[in-house]
Amino acid sequence: MRVSLDRICITRDNFSLAADGTFDKGVHLVSGAVGSGKSTLALCIAGMLPLERGTIQRSGIGSMMLSLQFPEHHVTGMTTAEECTSWGCEPDTILPSCGLKGHNKTSPLALSRGELKRLHLACIFSKSYDLLLLDEPFSSLDCEEKNAFCTRIAHPTDNITIIFTHEQSILPKVDRIWEIENGILHDRGTPPDALKTWNSAPPLIRKLVDAGKSPRNISYGDILEAACRT
Repeated sequence: MRVSLDRICITRDNFSLAADGTFDKGVHLVSGAVGSGKSTLALCIAGMLPLERGTIQRSGIGSMMLSLQFPEHHVTGMTTAEECTSWGCEPDTILPSCGLKGHNKTSPLALSRGELKRLHLACIFSKSYDLLLLDEPFSSLDCEEKNAFCTRIAHPTDNITIIFTHEQSILPKVDRIWEIENGILHDRGTPPDALKTWNSAPPLIRKLVDAGKSPRNISYGDILEAACRT
């Protein structure tokens, strides 16, 4: 199971993005500044945007899910119960799990964006996908929910999960770090070595690396352990 990008290129107006590399099983983090092309790359890997040149091969991928940054883009149900059902989920299981017990008849669009994001992610994680593409999954979540997301992602799975984000505070353990910089996707490698060349790393991680206390990975627990290391 793998996703291979072979010298792909996407351009429009003054924007361009070039990418080359292979995503194997595990959790991958694609970082970069706002507007660098993370969402564009996610859409391309999902097959939803045409390429100017190059190819994308999805080998051994039988099922795929793309989660967009704004959860309202996914809404198809008139009520939260209908929304759960549209994902093939049981409302009486999903709604309590994301703090929406008793809201079966509430319109999804009447929820706060944070509530809707929780509902959206709960529906996604109730299923298993060979390829899971998560565009800004931390958007609209508070710190507690971000940590809950990281805990869920950290559970070993036999798939490819790619997280596209510019989140700088709360991140999960990952198997590989990628970075979009100056319109090019760079493979920074695996932690902890990847942290040395990760230019958009969170300031605290950069400070620890510069002090010779590189975290083993990028989760809060790894950062805390590195900061307390003597």
